[in-house]
Amino acid sequence: MNFIQNFPFFSIILCMFSGIVSSVLPARAAKWLNTCLISVVGAMSAALLVYLMGTGESYVYWMGHFPAPWGNEIRAGVLEAGMALFFCIIMLLSIMGGRKKLVGEVEYSKHNLYYILVNLLLSSLLALVYTNDLFTAYVFVEINTIAACGLIMIRQNGRTIEAAVRYMIMSLLGSGLFLISLCMLYDLTGHLLMSNIKESVALLAAQHEYTVPLMVTIGLMCAGLAIKSALFPFHSWLPDAYGYSTVSSAAMLSSLVSKGYIFLLIKIIYRVIGFDIFTESKVINVLFLFGLFGMIVGSLSAIRENDIRRMIAFSSVAQIGYIYMGFGLGTEAGMTASIFHILSHAATKSLLFIAAIGLTDVSNGSRKFQDLTGAGYRNKIAGVAFTVGSLSMVGVPMFSGFVSKLLFAEASIGHVYKMLPAVIVLAISTILNAIYFMKTVIRIYVPERREDCEIITVKDEKEYAVTLACFIVLNIALGMFSQPIESWIHAGLAMFG
Repeated sequence: MNFIQNFPFFSIILCMFSGIVSSVLPARAAKWLNTCLISVVGAMSAALLVYLMGTGESYVYWMGHFPAPWGNEIRAGVLEAGMALFFCIIMLLSIMGGRKKLVGEVEYSKHNLYYILVNLLLSSLLALVYTNDLFTAYVFVEINTIAACGLIMIRQNGRTIEAAVRYMIMSLLGSGLFLISLCMLYDLTGHLLMSNIKESVALLAAQHEYTVPLMVTIGLMCAGLAIKSALFPFHSWLPDAYGYSTVSSAAMLSSLVSKGYIFLLIKIIYRVIGFDIFTESKVINVLFLFGLFGMIVGSLSAIRENDIRRMIAFSSVAQIGYIYMGFGLGTEAGMTASIFHILSHAATKSLLFIAAIGLTDVSNGSRKFQDLTGAGYRNKIAGVAFTVGSLSMVGVPMFSGFVSKLLFAEASIGHVYKMLPAVIVLAISTILNAIYFMKTVIRIYVPERREDCEIITVKDEKEYAVTLACFIVLNIALGMFSQPIESWIHAGLAMFG
């Protein structure tokens, strides 16, 4: 075995071990350990991606060098390695963007605890990306849930504790449904490894055996992960969780946590159920319908908000709807669009949350729209960054959001029953996005002289400015160089099959 093939295992174990080490480190040391960890894991993911693109093949890694059922398996392909690299980039930038605010948001004595949770979160995300075993996936789903809940409530005010409780209740409901479906699938197939389950499911489908239990299992599995990723109408926990947690937590929760669950669902569709069996089931119609409703309801809720962070949070409900709408189309083009939108949304939503805190800082800490008047002049880099993120969300050419919406429109063309509703809702959602995002951009650039507010320049906050600049470059890169990324997604999905 080539040494580089150990990198997925090293990445997961390093993150878990760093969480343990951080528990006995002072805050400053835990911070630098976390930064180094994310950088090292990102470098390993990049090296693995280059290696896999060179070989053109995925591979299976036996944990402990024992095959199933005695050992566990990790599977790595170009899609997994690329997603792991992207998650590391977003997490590092999210931590950097909110690091200065962390001092005022979290007690200093708990900073090392904060970085423990971040390390565990990264470990669980990487495990969801790489694992080839469904029960292992369930274990890390729970680790991800606990880490995310801790990142919400570590700020310890009334709203975050309430948000964490609501998040935990909804998340445990989703976990319960996922576990029930996992038990049913094990009972039907006798396997936990994804590849073995797929063979058994294909045999059952070919022989038309246990059709109803199999469809119920698929439905429960999709419902559980949909609840955990805040698909409408299971999104009630999301606005408070994103709106009142720390800046870095909001950026990571909105861009990474839900995407980990969605990526696991993509693996299940291709590597457990089988894409053909999934598209023949009625489950995709339910996902399509909920996705369309989410696109509209999320945007309408965002329009009604008068709090900039809650507005951005409600926007995530709409964007999650886009992804599930792509799943519901039941085509490879729809899956490609959904995966690209995972990248686009992650890069844009983190940018918006981190830019928003820069605007509120120069508005006496107020998050109300009337107090943000002229904030783009008082903090120029935050104003530019928020404008870029808003243009991307609306779907203006040159930015990543435009490519996402174009891919969704192309994927829906030619579909007999779903083309018209998909295109109509896509157009309505785009108009609604423009209403609440452009309203905010206009507000922050309405001139107003406010003597009582400080003015922040790039020189004052270099790390914050560099972070926003990196997010802007990433967003434009996704928009301008989308073709190689689409090719990477197609190659990854082909390896899944």
